[in-house]
Amino acid sequence: MTQFPVSDPPPFGVAPPVESKRVLAGVLGIVLGALGIHKFVLGYTTAGIIMLLVSIIGGVLTYGLAASAMHIIGLVEGIMYLTKSDADFIRTYQQGKKEWF
Repeated sequence: MTQFPVSDPPPFGVAPPVESKRVLAGVLGIVLGALGIHKFVLGYTTAGIIMLLVSIIGGVLTYGLAASAMHIIGLVEGIMYLTKSDADFIRTYQQGKKEWF
């Protein structure tokens, strides 16, 4: 993958660098972790749907307890994404396809 200087946007049709996905997924995991948005950003659709459904349906049935648990999971995963190096992140979440923790 070609790396571009920060000041120049990549040309049309070129995927953004993996680092930008790592940071975006990490921040979304911390802020909106209960909804599983960070899973969708990384391409883990099934895991994202599970988190979303547990938060909404389980949250209603348990008066928010399930949504709180999903938020804690998202918070932990967001912190893990942000504390990994780019090489570790690529190896673990892009090549290894590790969906949970």
